[in-house]
Amino acid sequence: MPRQSTPLLTLTIAASGAIVANRFVTPVLDQAGAGENTLGVAQTDAADTENVSVDVLGTTVVEAGAAVTKGDTLKVTTGGKAITWATSGAKVAVALEAAGADGDFIEVLLIPNAA
Repeated sequence: MPRQSTPLLTLTIAASGAIVANRFVTPVLDQAGAGENTLGVAQTDAADTENVSVDVLGTTVVEAGAAVTKGDTLKVTTGGKAITWATSGAKVAVALEAAGADGDFIEVLLIPNAA
């Protein structure tokens, strides 16, 4: 499956700190950390206070932090990358493609999440 995205809702936000493209951001608009709840995935890089578009609902492309199997439920690891959810942390997406290793880009279905 080619990498693509079909966002149903994209919000433009002012970043609270540096944000890397194709990684998860938090509801307080900074780069998500390990296990955190997320707002969505940034479409582009952004510096502190710079506007960035964030895919919130639908599908989007995200950077994996490790190998991921298609169909895995995902959570966030350090730096906002996606990894397979095992036992803890917020469930933030479902992998629509497999990732072979850290740094691969995959399409995911975003899951609304809250603590």
